[in-house]
Amino acid sequence: MDKEGHRMSRPVPTRRAASYGLALAFFAALVSGVSVFVNSYGVKRVPNPTVYTTAKNLVAAVILLGLLVVASRARPGEGWSRPSTRREWTGLAAVALLGGSIPFVLFFEGIARASSTDAQFVHKTLVVWVALLAVPILGERVGGLHVAAVALLVVGQAEIVGGIPTIGESGRGEAMILAATLLWSVEVVVAKRLLTSVSPATLAAARMAAGSLVLVAWLGATGRIDDLVGLSASGWGWAALTGTLLTLYVATWYSALARAQAVDVTAVLMAAVLVTFALDSVVNGRALAPQRTGLLVILAGSAVAGTAAWITARRAAPAEVGSAPGAASP
Repeated sequence: MDKEGHRMSRPVPTRRAASYGLALAFFAALVSGVSVFVNSYGVKRVPNPTVYTTAKNLVAAVILLGLLVVASRARPGEGWSRPSTRREWTGLAAVALLGGSIPFVLFFEGIARASSTDAQFVHKTLVVWVALLAVPILGERVGGLHVAAVALLVVGQAEIVGGIPTIGESGRGEAMILAATLLWSVEVVVAKRLLTSVSPATLAAARMAAGSLVLVAWLGATGRIDDLVGLSASGWGWAALTGTLLTLYVATWYSALARAQAVDVTAVLMAAVLVTFALDSVVNGRALAPQRTGLLVILAGSAVAGTAAWITARRAAPAEVGSAPGAASP
């Protein structure tokens, strides 16, 4: 906003901004891969998965709100945009529910019941659902390279886990993770729309803060608030570690989403599985040979996804702000 409180129009996206968004998406994939690996340990150190995810989300909310307050005071008007319309407030509430609370409960309750590889596969179908929503709703461009990238990524995931996980009575954990993934796909579309008028920093802080309040209320309604209050020092230690990773992921993810297509950013995010497997190999000595084919296919899919995103960015955005039709000159 300007000094008089009027909302300023956002600059026309440029190729440089889109390229920066793509780089942020790859960094978000790196953070996600590390986070998935660390969370596989953290969720087992706290008796209740919902208590665990509430604790780490609270940590992320406190960090993001703190950073937002500091940034807004240090540089007023930069990186901060106060919601001013009913649409924006409704959108923030939707993001808090669809992204910052309900799916976290489903995901971590599911991951405690499902194998890590199956959980990884189901979650990485996110790009499929985002594409199905983003093309008709956001009008995003999806070409042959995008289709090829998604196909390679899904096939690679299936190769790693030995087929498509069963979503049935024996796959209750996978079903919960699928439900969380579907909610997150809707969040991506809602967030992409909001980011035309709300800054990534504002959206990230609102998502985690309001979402955490919903999670705390849920614990209170289900009689588990004492478990959160009485969480051990070890439990809070894991929450602090994974909450910090979550902070970095959410901030980077929204910054990337503000600059590039939702389909592109989500496709690039699937490279996170390579990071998770690499960490598992280094830390736990897990042999990568049995998953070599699947990992190579995912690597190829990630490369194709990055190429497709770069080509789309160059075709859709002007080289400089001033070259856009109707844009103000620098």
